[in-house]
Amino acid sequence: MSSTMTIVVAVVVVLAVIAFAVLLGLRVYRSRHLRARFGPEYQRAVEETGDRRAAERQLHEREQRREQLPIRELGPTARQGYAMEWRAVQSRFVDDPASAVGAADELVTRLMRERGYPTESFEQQVADVSVDYAGAAESYRRARAILQRARGQVATDDLRQAMVHYRELFEELLGEPAGTTAADRPSRERRAGDGAPSSHREVT
Repeated sequence: MSSTMTIVVAVVVVLAVIAFAVLLGLRVYRSRHLRARFGPEYQRAVEETGDRRAAERQLHEREQRREQLPIRELGPTARQGYAMEWRAVQSRFVDDPASAVGAADELVTRLMRERGYPTESFEQQVADVSVDYAGAAESYRRARAILQRARGQVATDDLRQAMVHYRELFEELLGEPAGTTAADRPSRERRAGDGAPSSHREVT
């Protein structure tokens, strides 16, 4: 083999190694990016697909779809109006828990629609919202699952938990806490770790 040919082969090999290293680096970067952005949704996707690369493709497609959505922030008046509606829904829980959970689902769906998220399919709703609020996506699934069971016999504590789950996504979409009434404060204190027992009149 001539020296020229040897040099050409060596250059090709070096370029191939560099290309492989770049490709590997991009894969590692994308994996880290998706893990950081989706959190528990990343692991859920891996478990559902049974394949990490397939899961990452799926999550990347969610990101691409989200970039095409006309997501917008709420104005102060709209935000205040939704917060008042949430407090009204929450107050209904004492007398009619199942109805309040249904109203919470409708309110969250309406808020999503106003923010610009499509709401024709629940699974697509979860996928879209998970790009921006990955931590609340699983809570949304759990809340809807409880709502679907609410047509039968569902314990009040389960319905109360559904309200907590709905509230998590609602507050993320709203951009601020949904309520600051006296009834809300004990639940916030418990989340801070005081361990106080809940009142029978509280939702959270």
